[in-house]
Amino acid sequence: MTWQMVPTHTSGEAAGAEVAVLPVGSHEQHGAHLPLATDTVIACTIAEAVAGAHPVLRLPPVTISCSHEHAAWPGTVSISATTLAAIVTDVAASLKASGIEKLVLVNGHGGNYVLSNIVQQSKKMALFPTMECWDEVRAEARLETGAYSDMHAGELETSILLHAHPELVRPGYENADELAEDRRHMLTTGLEAYTKSGVVGRPSLATAAKGRDVLDRLVVAFGDCLASLA
Repeated sequence: MTWQMVPTHTSGEAAGAEVAVLPVGSHEQHGAHLPLATDTVIACTIAEAVAGAHPVLRLPPVTISCSHEHAAWPGTVSISATTLAAIVTDVAASLKASGIEKLVLVNGHGGNYVLSNIVQQSKKMALFPTMECWDEVRAEARLETGAYSDMHAGELETSILLHAHPELVRPGYENADELAEDRRHMLTTGLEAYTKSGVVGRPSLATAAKGRDVLDRLVVAFGDCLASLA
């Protein structure tokens, strides 16, 4: 699969679009085997896949978001939830001025809780994939680890990158499993209270085939997302 973080279509090629897709990633630690930009790469990969199958306008990504729980690890950068909300709101307003009133936020980072509230306040936005969508896709792609256990740099994220961008996966993921089933105070303490490596999940179970199946099923599920906006 060809990957471009920044779309290169012209204004004329964008004309007539009714729905735009905004990838929202992050810049945060993903253990020793995945890059800081993992969530951005995954959000862009999903956006590119759905744009190849559905009539949407793919936008360049938001690459830094709300990663405060990862602050203990070098390289992590965050913006406030207020700033992220302002960015998304401004993007939506700008799109509306050019005639595109509907926006799908393709979120690659689970800590971007504020995106749910932005969508909740707007009848012309959608969040993709939802938690329910992720659960269905995980089951259909036969991932072995549940979403709660496989929170970060685990089976899901490593599988997607092994399929779409294997050159980004560093050696050692086969032995990087770390679980933290009780994370009830994570928002207060940060993730460092629960994992030494920064991993929460089982990347040892990751395969390129699982990543391919996840993306294929997300493309199908995106049809329901568009239907909800209609």
